[in-house]
Amino acid sequence: MTVLHVEAGRHLYGGALQVRYLIEGLSRRGLRNVLVCPRGAAIAEAAGPFCDRVDELPMGGDLDVGFVWRLRRVIRQVQPDLVHVHSRRGADVFGGMAARLCRVPAVVSRRVDNPERAWVARLKYRLFHRVITISQAIREVLLREGVPPEQVVCVPSAVDVAAYSGGCDGRVLCEAFGLSGDETVVGVIAQLIPRKGHRYLLEAAPRILQAHPQVRFVFFGQGPLEGEIREQVSRLGLAAHVLLAGFRDDLPRILPCLDLVVHPVEMEGLGVSLLQAGAAGVPMVGARAGGVPEILGDDAGLLVPPGDVPALAEAVLRLLDDPDLRLRLGGAARERVSRRFSLDAMVDGNLAVYRSVLGKGAG
Repeated sequence: MTVLHVEAGRHLYGGALQVRYLIEGLSRRGLRNVLVCPRGAAIAEAAGPFCDRVDELPMGGDLDVGFVWRLRRVIRQVQPDLVHVHSRRGADVFGGMAARLCRVPAVVSRRVDNPERAWVARLKYRLFHRVITISQAIREVLLREGVPPEQVVCVPSAVDVAAYSGGCDGRVLCEAFGLSGDETVVGVIAQLIPRKGHRYLLEAAPRILQAHPQVRFVFFGQGPLEGEIREQVSRLGLAAHVLLAGFRDDLPRILPCLDLVVHPVEMEGLGVSLLQAGAAGVPMVGARAGGVPEILGDDAGLLVPPGDVPALAEAVLRLLDDPDLRLRLGGAARERVSRRFSLDAMVDGNLAVYRSVLGKGAG
């Protein structure tokens, strides 16, 4: 079986990292992979060794109608058995149209839980034989919009558990961020965009610091809100307690050394950063939004209402005040992530969708 993957992300985190994991897993199971991605995208190098071919094409987003014809040309050259579109930002509709023009079956991954107009969703997803959601919460969104239940399959995202299970080298945070080692480090791992809710944790920070002045908040990620977040940090007098660490490619070394991870989102498809933190055994507080409860449920973390600053502060303080609870939740998170969100489960789940589209005998 040859699968042509379309991924529009330029950086190797979130959805693009999942695509890289998937391509490697499919390759190890004997499938041929072809990758189409933007020029200069990090996934080209990361997934290249597991692909028969990588095509870096101009991808201009929702208005780049020409992408249909560029992708169509690649599909005709490769003649894949199936096209798997992994991204929005124009790639979903245009990818589906290109596959339809070439009469090749196509599936699309849906990684976000924000609703679309029902008529748009029904029309768009007609282009695809299956829609693969990374959480049950996203599947429910699509069902409410009228997408047929038999068309929507949930295959959760995954994490390389072994990569985050190495334990903490006590020097890591000191070397990376100039900390003394006496701080309590609370991490937020998310793009700096509005729906990730950084502002809610910053609003809660003064109350947290009043009880635990040794806390340092480290924000991992990059995005358009960096300036706004820095302004809020300054306005609240938090400059000595908040560090914007930017994008890091060494999270497997850093995460096991964090005391707590907070995910104060307004909307979230699933939360790959929570999978990473859980694999590292870090206790977590998350907003009850989207797919977050699918990770932190069953006592694997604390959940609070989205945007509820007092509840967020209370949950963080509860964990900071109780080391035994932190230890218990961290262990439960590691067990849950290892059991439900493994790479093998994600790869086999996607492969099962491919085979259902192409026929049970597809290899």
